[in-house]
Amino acid sequence: MLNRSLRAWIALPVLAAALSACKPENKFMPPPPPEISVAPPLQQQVTPYEELTGNTVSFATVDLVARVEGFLTDIKYVDGAFVKKGDTLFIIEQTMYKAKVKEAEAQLAAAKAALVQAEAEFTRQETLLKQNVAAQATFDVAKAKRDSARANVENQEGNLTVAQTNLGYTTVLAPFDGIVTKHLITVGELVGNGVATKLATIVQLDPIYVTFNMSEQDILQIRENVANRRLSVDDISKIPLSIGLMNEDGYPHQGHLNYVAPEIDASTGTILVRGLFANPNRNLLPGFFVRVQVPMGLGAKASLLVPNRVIAEDQAGKYLLVLNKDNVVEQRRVTTGQLVVGGLRVVTTGLNADDRVVLSTSGRAIPGHKVVPKATTIAAAPASVSVK
Repeated sequence: MLNRSLRAWIALPVLAAALSACKPENKFMPPPPPEISVAPPLQQQVTPYEELTGNTVSFATVDLVARVEGFLTDIKYVDGAFVKKGDTLFIIEQTMYKAKVKEAEAQLAAAKAALVQAEAEFTRQETLLKQNVAAQATFDVAKAKRDSARANVENQEGNLTVAQTNLGYTTVLAPFDGIVTKHLITVGELVGNGVATKLATIVQLDPIYVTFNMSEQDILQIRENVANRRLSVDDISKIPLSIGLMNEDGYPHQGHLNYVAPEIDASTGTILVRGLFANPNRNLLPGFFVRVQVPMGLGAKASLLVPNRVIAEDQAGKYLLVLNKDNVVEQRRVTTGQLVVGGLRVVTTGLNADDRVVLSTSGRAIPGHKVVPKATTIAAAPASVSVK
């Protein structure tokens, strides 16, 4: 009995060792390669643009001044209001100037009456001279009086014009459609006392200018791009421009090139450029900081585009992740161009049309690691491609 128990106790470790020898070995199994969305770059016609900054400038700004002396009797507008060309803005005391007009009219009437008498006397003396009845001296006197009367009529006509003009100056009119600033003189104050008194300022907002500076390199590039188009000066002045305010998406305001300075500023290496934009709703005010979209040539050219979100950047510059023929992720250095409506970015160098661009930004695509590509496509931008 004891021997049997002893044999059983000795057999247990041996059995355990045998069972442990039958277990499979615990080895590390790497996870399968991740599935990553990839697509070739979108090929589309895009007009090359330069993105600059500028400022809005009023089309015209005129100080309204009193050109005659008198007391200001009325203000016919509300400060900051929009007025039309020809609207009455200020009225200066008119009593004295109306009296001057009547006086000039009376003097002109008297001069015309004297001329009628002088011409009649001249005609009579001329007839008598031909009949050898009157003396030559008498005829000469009559002729001199007639000529003097004619000159006096012209003088009085001039005096009447001056009087009427001064009366017109008592009413200050809007020279164009625009916004009038607050009045600087109140009713009852004396204006025009020896100097032109400033009453207010009117600002024309439609159209409106946008001024900005372009580098010498940009100007040379544009000239090179349009050199073979044989454009006239008028054609160049109509090159389209687009602008956007700081709180606006894209470039919703459309205009055209209006002026290019004839010389480059040697201290900055830039040239002043001005655009003209319609502003019927007066949303653009002088002094706004705007983003300007300037075409670097005429017509569109074939370009490669990728979603802007997949472009990464480090200290060495911008790059994309692409797959090679073995489905291994590679880092590709690229140079980018403008941002197109739809969140697409033009890639100017470093990318080929048949490359497979990694669209995933989850971090599972790691350079040097293999992935399982999931082919897809990049949605095309709107037909009328424009820069954001």
